[in-house]
Amino acid sequence: MVADMGEKVKRYERLLREGLEKAKVSPIEESHLYRVAKDFRTMAESYYSDGVHFIRMDDPVNALVCFSYGHAWLDAGVKLGIFNVDDETLFTI
Repeated sequence: MVADMGEKVKRYERLLREGLEKAKVSPIEESHLYRVAKDFRTMAESYYSDGVHFIRMDDPVNALVCFSYGHAWLDAGVKLGIFNVDDETLFTI
């Protein structure tokens, strides 16, 4: 069975968008880990923006890559403990 690229791009875009809405930075502002969390979040947001750009450019392969990488940054942050989340369907918790 061949994967439906359009469906996959929409699904991964939604996963990253919802992940960005739900992942809350957990370390206190004065800590080093707060800066790490902000860096991880910035990477995820940047990949989301890039993915939207690639959708507009009719490049679904690179859009899917961006959404996947962006979500990986959030998921890694969850595993590291720098994001508070409560949704085990969006994250590996």
